[in-house]
Parts: sequence; C-alpha cells; structure tokens
Amino acid sequence: MKTLFAIAVLALVALTCGQGSGGFTQPDPIAFDDHAGWTSIFDGSSLTNWEGNPDVWRFENGAIVGTSTPQKPSGTTYIIWRGGEPANFELKAEMKLEGAGLNSGIQYRSTILPGAAPAGRPGLKGYQADFDFAGRYTGQLYEQATPRGIIAWRGQVVRAERGKHPRLLSMLGDPDELKSVIKTSDWNQVHIIARGNTLIHIINGHTMSIFIDDDPTMAAAKGVIGLQIEGTGKVSFRNLWMKNL
Repeated sequence: MKTLFAIAVLALVALTCGQGSGGFTQPDPIAFDDHAGWTSIFDGSSLTNWEGNPDVWRFENGAIVGTSTPQKPSGTTYIIWRGGEPANFELKAEMKLEGAGLNSGIQYRSTILPGAAPAGRPGLKGYQADFDFAGRYTGQLYEQATPRGIIAWRGQVVRAERGKHPRLLSMLGDPDELKSVIKTSDWNQVHIIARGNTLIHIINGHTMSIFIDDDPTMAAAKGVIGLQIEGTGKVSFRNLWMKNL
C-alpha cells in the first residue's frame, strides 16, 4: 500500500511540474489571430476612421490598398487612422507588398507635419516599422522626417540617449537569416509593441528590431498611426488590431 501511495504522489508531482523539465514549463505561445482584449481599427468593409488620398488609397477585397504607378506615382503618401493617438499599445496587422520598386511601413506615435500637403495627403514625422519589397529594410525601425533616419537595423537592439549617437546594445540574430522568414508578394504578420520608451518590431513571429529611446529631446510618447506607400507597386493591409497597454 505504501508503494502504491508513493507511486501516486510521484505521478502527481510529474503532472504538476512537467516530466523532465526540472519543475519548469515552456511559456504558452500566443496565436497571432488571438484578439481577446484587442480592438479592431479596420472594419474590413470600408475606410471608416481612415483618411488618405482617394487617388492612392481604397478599400479592396477586405483590405486597405494603396497603389502607385510609374505613370501616376504617389510619392511618399499615408492613410491615417483617425481613431486616436495611442501611447502604450500593441498593434497587429497583415501586410503584403507587390512591386519590386515598392517601399512601405507602419507609422506610429507620429505627428502630422505643419504645412503638410492638402487634406488627404498629409506628411508624417515619427517612428516607422519599415517594410520594403526587396527586404533590405524590412523589420528595422526608421524615423521618418528626422535626422536620425534608420536607428535600429534588422537584427539589432539599439539605445538612444541625450547627447549621444544611438548605440548598439546587442544583436537579435543575423539580418539575412531574419530576412528569410519574410514573405515576398504574400501576406506577412506584423506585430508592433510600444511600451514606454521600448519599441519592438516582430514579423511572422520573429523579433526583427528593438529600440530603446531614452533621448527625451527626440522620444515620442504618443501619436497617430499611418500606413505608408512609397515608390511604385501595390501595398495591402488587413486585420488591423490594437490593444492599449
């Protein structure tokens, strides 16, 4: 009887702690399409709460679509979400680029530039999760319309401080290996986390870049969200979800 009791206790411990794990378990994965606690910022059927140049931006097949052609180039153009100016948040979106000369990205914590082009054609200044068809810049943190430009390249953890040039803290991985998980002419899952001064870009489940903006003269605490098109081609966005932190 004692032997049977001891076996039962050991079995219970194994079930509780996980066999062969030393009492530790792996974290549960978070599904990209798990939207519990999130809010949709694109209804999938119209451009409600979105403002952009109608010659460039339209609704098409459940997506926000921007096009630019050699005959009718868009320049650097945005469609802006008019639902608020988020501060600390997570943003999920799917995006697809078609066209070898196409560049795009998601602006966040951004400001509309004074004296920008007429309504529907605003210019933006601020953080961008960069994405281009060739994959040279995809995943990096680029700061639009400021002298800092590219701050955290793909595969890097970078910190900025007052009076200092941004400095590399660590490498997340080889930039070319990270590029291999990015899909060409297909849908990619983009996940942005903006929490305090820490900004994280994730694509298809892989962390591409992290930027810690400890420079109070440059860091942005909140701002608008905008989708960009630049160059020539077609960019599509769908399934845009946000969670305030």
